[in-house]
Amino acid sequence: MKRIILSVAMLSVTFAIAQKKEISTAFKAIESGDNATATAQISAADAVIGDKTYLLEPATLEQYYYTKGLMMMNAGKTQEGASYLAKINDLGKMKIYSGKNDSKEKVYYVGKEAADKSGISGLKEESYTPSTSSKLGEKINPVLKTVNQEAVDAYNSKNYEVAGDKFKETYYLLKAAGTDDKSLLMNSAVSYATAKNLDKSSEIYNELINSGYTGVETTYTAKNKKSGVVDKLDKTSWDLYKKMGATGDYTDFKTETSKSIENNLYTENARNLLAAEKYDETIALTDKGLAKFPDDAALINIKGLAYYKSGKSAQFIEILKKQVAANPKDADNWFNLGLMESKDPATMADAETAYNKALEIKPNYVAALQNLTYMKIGDDTNFRTDYEAARKAGKTEQANKLLDARKNRLLSALPYAEKWYVVDPENAEVVTLLKNLYITAKNDAKTTEFQAKEKAMKAK
Repeated sequence: MKRIILSVAMLSVTFAIAQKKEISTAFKAIESGDNATATAQISAADAVIGDKTYLLEPATLEQYYYTKGLMMMNAGKTQEGASYLAKINDLGKMKIYSGKNDSKEKVYYVGKEAADKSGISGLKEESYTPSTSSKLGEKINPVLKTVNQEAVDAYNSKNYEVAGDKFKETYYLLKAAGTDDKSLLMNSAVSYATAKNLDKSSEIYNELINSGYTGVETTYTAKNKKSGVVDKLDKTSWDLYKKMGATGDYTDFKTETSKSIENNLYTENARNLLAAEKYDETIALTDKGLAKFPDDAALINIKGLAYYKSGKSAQFIEILKKQVAANPKDADNWFNLGLMESKDPATMADAETAYNKALEIKPNYVAALQNLTYMKIGDDTNFRTDYEAARKAGKTEQANKLLDARKNRLLSALPYAEKWYVVDPENAEVVTLLKNLYITAKNDAKTTEFQAKEKAMKAK
C-alpha cells in the first residue's frame, strides 16, 4: 500500500481550503438568519486559524469579520461584534500586503504596520474593496442610535463606567458603517478615567496615540439662501456649491479648523498611569510625548512625579532644575527642588537657596517657611548623645562647643519661625516652637507672651 505524504505547503493549502469553506458556510448561514450554524462553522474555523487571520485572503477575511461581528451582536455582545465589523472598514481603507512566508504559505497583511512586523520582504501592495459595506448600514443603524443615546444618558447620570462602554460601542458601530470618528473614543477614555477605571482609559489613550489621532477637524459651513440658516456641509458638497457661485443655493462659505489635542492625549494618559502607580510606563510615555512636545510643562511635571514616587530622587531633581530654568517664577517648583535637595547634607546650601527663591515669589509660602525653620534647627538626634558623652568624659570644652553650636542653630531658625507665625498665627506647632526658641534666646518678654498663647490654644 502506498503511503501518502503531504508537504507543509500542501497541508497549508488544504487548511486554507477548509477554512474558506467553513467561513463561506458561516457567512451564508448568518445571512439567512441561522445563527447556530454560523456559530458552529466559525468556531471550527477559529480552531484552525487561531490568531493567523493573515492566512485568509481579503474576501474570505471580510466574510469572517462580517459573520463573527453579526454573530456576536446577535448574542448581545455589541461592543465585541462591532469591533469585528469595524475591521471591514480597515480592509477597504488600508493597503493589503500579500506574498509567501518561509513555509510557502500565502499571506495577506492588512496595513503596513502588520506587514513590517511580519519581517517578510518583497510583499506585494494591493487594494481591496469590501462587498458587505452596503449591507452593514441597515443592520447597524437601528442599534447605533440606541447605543449612542445610552452612552449620553449614562454619562449625564454619572454612570461613567457604562458610558465608557457605550461610547466605545458607538465608535465601533459607526466605524463599521464607514465613519471613523475617534472623538467617540476620547469620550470613552474620559468616561473610564472619571469612573477610576484607569486601565481601560489608558488602553484607549494608547490606541489614539498610536493611531496618530490629533483631534484636528475642519468644519465646512455655508448659509442657505432660502432659509438663512448656516448649514454644516461635507467637503465635497461645500466645494461644489462654492464653485456654483451666484447660481448656487449657498453663500458665506467658511471653514474652521480645530486645534490639535495630541499633547493632551499624552498628558491625560500619563496622569492615568501615574495614578495607577505604573511609574516606569509613565516615564516611558512622557519621554515619547516630550520627543514631540519638548517644552510641555505638564508632561515634564508628571515625569518628575513618576521619578519621585518611584524613589528615583536624582532624576527628579534634574527634572525640577529644568522646570525652574524654564519657568523661574514658579514657587512650587522651587519649593520642591528645595525639599529634594534638603535630603542630602551635601546640597543643604542649595536647598536653602531654593526655598528662599520660593519665598521671593510667594512671601506667605507657609510650607517653605516651615521647612526652612526646621532645616536651620537641624537634627538633634545625635546632639544629646554626643553632649552627654563629652560631659561624662570630662571634656568640658567639647561639651560647651556642642551647646554653643546648637544654640546658634536654634537662633538662626528664629527669623524664619517668626515669619511662619505671622502668616500662620493659629498654628499651635509654631507657637510652641517660638516659645522654646525665645527661651534659648533669653528673650523673657517674648517667652512669657508665647507661653500665654500656648496655654490659650491648649485650653481651646
